[in-house]
Amino acid sequence: MQQGWRLAKPTSENTPKRLCLRRIRIILACLRCVDKAYALLYYIIQIYFFIGGLILDGSIWPLLLLQVALIALNAVFAAAEIAIVSVNDNKMAKLAKEGNKKAKNLVKLTSQPSNFLATIQIAITLAGFLGSAFAADNFAGPIVEAILKTGVNIPAGTLNSIIVISITLLLSFFTIIFGELVPKRIAMRKAEKVALGISGLIYVISIIFKPIVWLLMTSTNLVLRLFKIDPNETEEDVSEEDIRMMVDVGSESGAIDKTEQEFIQNVFEFDDLTAGEAAVHRTEVSLLWLDESPEEWDKTIHGSRHKIYPICDETVDNVVGLLNAKDYFRLNTKDRETVMKKAVRPPYFVPESVKLDVLFKNMKKSRHNFAIVLDEYGGTTGIITINDLLEKLVGDFDYDEDEAKPEESIERLDSRTWKITGNPDIDDIEDALDIALKSEECDTFSGLVFDALGSVPDDGNKPFEIETAGLVIKVLSVKNHQVQTAVVCKENPQKANEKSGEEKAESKDKKES
Repeated sequence: MQQGWRLAKPTSENTPKRLCLRRIRIILACLRCVDKAYALLYYIIQIYFFIGGLILDGSIWPLLLLQVALIALNAVFAAAEIAIVSVNDNKMAKLAKEGNKKAKNLVKLTSQPSNFLATIQIAITLAGFLGSAFAADNFAGPIVEAILKTGVNIPAGTLNSIIVISITLLLSFFTIIFGELVPKRIAMRKAEKVALGISGLIYVISIIFKPIVWLLMTSTNLVLRLFKIDPNETEEDVSEEDIRMMVDVGSESGAIDKTEQEFIQNVFEFDDLTAGEAAVHRTEVSLLWLDESPEEWDKTIHGSRHKIYPICDETVDNVVGLLNAKDYFRLNTKDRETVMKKAVRPPYFVPESVKLDVLFKNMKKSRHNFAIVLDEYGGTTGIITINDLLEKLVGDFDYDEDEAKPEESIERLDSRTWKITGNPDIDDIEDALDIALKSEECDTFSGLVFDALGSVPDDGNKPFEIETAGLVIKVLSVKNHQVQTAVVCKENPQKANEKSGEEKAESKDKKES
């Protein structure tokens, strides 16, 4: 019984039968493929004759030309929209003043941007709407009839809907490519040429559509007022911040190099700076004293090699004249009366609060290139020259070979320590150390040290150490009442927090007591 349930092993008798069945299956599969191939060939032939019939039908060509014309019209308006919006208004205004008729039409269009955009939108909408309507109405019927003649077993209404949708999708594809994307790309790259070329056509169309535009604009304004939006409100002018941001983006993309970026930034900062901030401080100015001998004047001039020297009487706050070194050395006699008469001119005083842009205009107008900067009490703050103002715009000029460049440096020794040489500005220290010192009273490193110390140390190389603003400053040398060399170390954040906590606790104890 158990043997009966076992499958029979293949023998030499049933092997030919299995091979025969396999061959039959292969033959049937081949026949099915041939049948499908014949069916496909049949449909290809039907489509061929169908398309051929449409092509040979002379009535379809005017319809195709109409569709091409509508797509081309859409392309013209799409290109006009981008080109006219992208064109340089100032350049067009200049061309219009020079008598360019196309530029005049363009200026008229851009003077009312809302009306212009409404005109373009009407034209584009009409071109697209008419194209879709004509295509669905003129192509759907002949195509449905031709398909039904082939014997397709689909209801005419259903087939008509399918054909209309297919025509709309196909027309949309060609309209988007050739009526929108391609012309807009061309208009963006050649905005001026395209705008001038089609300005006349768009201007005429704007006149034709003027009643429709008026109706649409009136309706739009009513809707805006419903949302409590003033339709006559003008857009905000481009701000300084917007331009700075565009410059930064242009610098990152490579369109504006670093030098151009710095120049543009300097232009915006120019009217924010005052004469007092840009002046050379009185302690760094080479002075001539009225009671000095001609030999002492010669020594000072040869030692510093400047062009102009302030002459002081008794104190630095009493500037009585400005000596021109070139005129001075041309004199045959150096007696004081002759020098004061032929080589000295009256000083030009300016307040330290005046903005640099105003000072620059005033110095150009009065033809002065050297000014004495005074504080609100009439004391001398320092000097400023026309070259100093230009350097604020274009950057530092190259120093003369014979002129010693002040040695100022911030050298990083490790992750928390820096060596500072000279007397750099607080802003430079903040940038180098990545720290906010928040010192409104001091502009330089020496000022920060002296403010924390509470006094001005004597000149010399006697080191001393102070702590201020989260920094441990070890001063190594002082010269001419200014710090020459120092080592600055950032405090450990944990230590700084502990110290801050201790200070708060002490302050609390004092209040309680």
